[in-house]
Amino acid sequence: MAKQIANPNLPAPPAGKYPAKAHCRRVAEWLAQNGGPKSGVIYLEGQALKENEDDDTEAHFRQRRHFYYLTGCELPDCSFAYDIASDKSTLWIPPVDPEYVMWAGMPLLPKEALEKYDIDHALTTDELKSGKSVQEMLKKTDETLMVIKDRSDLTIFHTDSVKHLQPNVDFEWARRAIEQCRVVKDEHEIAMIRHANIVSSYAHKQVQASVHAASNERELNAVFVMHCHANGCKEMAYGCICAAGTNASTLHYVHNDLPLDQKLNMLLDAGSEYNCYCADITRTFPLNGRFTKESREVYELVLKMQTECMGMIKAGVMWEDVHMRAHSIAAAGLRELGIFKQSLSVEQILDSKVTTRFFPHGLGHYLGMDTHDCGGNADYADPNPYLSYLRVRGKLPVNAVITNEPGIYFREFPLRQELKDGVWKDVIDESVLDRYWSVGGVRIEDDIVVKENGCENLTTVSSKLEDIEGMCNGEIDI
Repeated sequence: MAKQIANPNLPAPPAGKYPAKAHCRRVAEWLAQNGGPKSGVIYLEGQALKENEDDDTEAHFRQRRHFYYLTGCELPDCSFAYDIASDKSTLWIPPVDPEYVMWAGMPLLPKEALEKYDIDHALTTDELKSGKSVQEMLKKTDETLMVIKDRSDLTIFHTDSVKHLQPNVDFEWARRAIEQCRVVKDEHEIAMIRHANIVSSYAHKQVQASVHAASNERELNAVFVMHCHANGCKEMAYGCICAAGTNASTLHYVHNDLPLDQKLNMLLDAGSEYNCYCADITRTFPLNGRFTKESREVYELVLKMQTECMGMIKAGVMWEDVHMRAHSIAAAGLRELGIFKQSLSVEQILDSKVTTRFFPHGLGHYLGMDTHDCGGNADYADPNPYLSYLRVRGKLPVNAVITNEPGIYFREFPLRQELKDGVWKDVIDESVLDRYWSVGGVRIEDDIVVKENGCENLTTVSSKLEDIEGMCNGEIDI
C-alpha cells in the first residue's frame, strides 16, 4: 500500500477571520500619532489578473501585500476603501461575468464576501466604476484620499458624476503607515507564520531523509515543494535555494540543477506561505550522512553564532548589537580554526573587516507577508561594511518576527584574487584556508518572535548536529 503523502498529524492551521478591521484601526491610530491625516479615506487596489504574453492563460497571481493587510482578500481585480472617521470599510469585488463562469465557475458573491472577510460592506467593481460608490466614499469635497503611488487608477475620481468632489490626494501616508504597522504582528498573523513554519519544517525533514536517494539538486527541491503543497501550503515564499557543495557559497543560488556526486554538503534555504504569510528556513546537512571534520567545525561555529545571538533577542535590543555579536563569534571561531592568524585579537580581526568576506550578509530580516518584510529601515548606503547589508536597523519591538540566520561561506570569488593580491596576508593563513574551500557554505536560519523578555522560535526542524546527521542517515523518525 502506498504511503500517504500528506501528514494528518500536523497541527491544524489557525481558524477565524483574518483581522483586517483591526489592521485598519491600527493604521488610523498610527496616522493620528505620527502627524498624518486624522480623517479621510484610505483607498487601495488589489493586484490585477494578467495574462501571459502571446498566450491566453493567466499569469501567476500574487496579491498586493498592503491590500491584503487591510482586507484579508486574496481575490484579483478588487478595490478597497476605509473611512477613518466612520470606521467603515468597503470591498469591491468583480461582478459575475457569464463567460468567466463558463470557464472557471461562479466567483465569490458580495454576500459571501461579507461572511468571509472582516469588512463592513461588499459591492461589485462595476458599482465603483459607475461613480455611485465614489460619491458615498467621499462625502465632502475636501476629503483626503490616501493612495499608494502608481498602484491605483484615479480616473474613477474624475468622471463627470464625481468631478465636483475634487479630493485632496495624498500618495505618501498610506504606504508609510501600513509598512510601519506591519512590523508588529498580532496573534492571528503569528499563528499563520507559525503554521507556515510547521509545514516548511516538516518538508525540510523530508528532504534530509531523502538525501540518500537523490542524485541532483532539483530532486531535493521537488521533495520540499511536494510536501509543502500536499500539506496545505501551495505557494512558496520565495524560490528555493538548493545548493550542493561549493554552490552553497552563493547566497541566493537559484540553479538547483547540478548533480550531487562529489559534493560534501547541501544548503537548503526554503519556506512556504500560508495565506500570504511566510516561513524562511535554512538548514545545511551532509549529503553522505556525516559531516567531514572541516564541515563539522564550520557547522558548530555557525550554530554557536546563532545560539548566542538567540539569547540576545528580546524587545528593545539594538539589532546592530546582535549582528555584531555574530561577527565577534565568527572572528574568534575562525581564529581558533587557524583560518585567521592566532596572533591577532578579536578586536584586530574585526578592525580589518575580514569577517565580512566570510559572513557578508545581515544576521536577519523582518518576516511576514513578504520574506524580506517591510519596516526594517535598512541603510544600504551605510559606508560601514558590517552594516551596509543589514535589513533591520534599530530596536526590535514586541511581536516583530525576525530571522536569525548567521552563516560562514568560502567564496572563491573575489577572495582568491584578494589573497593573490596580498590584501589579507596579515590576517588569513592560506595554508589552513585551503582545507575549507570544499565546505562551500553553512547557514542556519530560524524564524523568531520577539517577546518582552526573550523570544520564541517558530521553526520546528532541529538544527542540532546529531539530529541533522541522524535525519540524513534514517536514524530519526519523522
